[in-house]
Amino acid sequence: MTILKDKKFLIVGIASKLSIATGVARSMARDGANLAFSYQNEKLQSRVEGVAQECGSGADMCFPCDLAHDDQIDALFAEIKKHWGNIDGVIHAVGYAPREQLNGDFTDVTTRDGFAIAHDLSSYSFIALAKKAKPLLNDGGSLITLTYHGSQQTLPNYNVMGLAKASLEAATRYLAVSMGKQNVRVNAISAGPIKTLAASGISDFRKMLEYNKNRAPLARNVTIEEVGDTASFLSSDRASGISGQVIYVDGGFSITAMSDREMLPATSND
Repeated sequence: MTILKDKKFLIVGIASKLSIATGVARSMARDGANLAFSYQNEKLQSRVEGVAQECGSGADMCFPCDLAHDDQIDALFAEIKKHWGNIDGVIHAVGYAPREQLNGDFTDVTTRDGFAIAHDLSSYSFIALAKKAKPLLNDGGSLITLTYHGSQQTLPNYNVMGLAKASLEAATRYLAVSMGKQNVRVNAISAGPIKTLAASGISDFRKMLEYNKNRAPLARNVTIEEVGDTASFLSSDRASGISGQVIYVDGGFSITAMSDREMLPATSND
């Protein structure tokens, strides 16, 4: 199946082979897409180039870009335009807050600087990419970002990232209206917890994984490949009528108030 044959996509946010963005790249490459990649710094360059090679792209399609700097975003899309001219979409898989913001009571640990950094890199960066991609996007193009259920309900230690993800989901809706004028779709995927480099910064993340597995209807956690398959579908013409949505890939966790596995046995006093 090659639902993305001859389409060209930029993937932003790979930090390791365990990254959700890596799963997305693998799925999209399998489905026929041509891929370009960005990396934040030299430390991550070789990791991103390794994934690019695995997905059939060369190092010449890997470009530096720190999303905190508009000039680097400009340079990234200048390279994309030079190599490809136009593109069919962008995958934004970026989320960051300083580690000290993700451990402890929300009121106590949240700072003005931490709040600003989390929202800049986790939410505004998607808007910044959309702004620069807009002139290059083909008719029927697609923008996808990655979010998490902490945007909707509280989670221990997720703290300011929950607010940043809520902002990101709102940005998805507003971008969908803006970009829809040129027939470009904008969606978000809310993945269940997955053990990635970014997730390792959240205190007690292993407990979160175990709880998710026990409560989800599928009784397991999802994989980066499953998220990748959803991204591949949303990027394809088969999802041409879907825009402005948050698609959950979490084993069903988000629909449950309590799983039957959490119920206590009935007693004679009930």
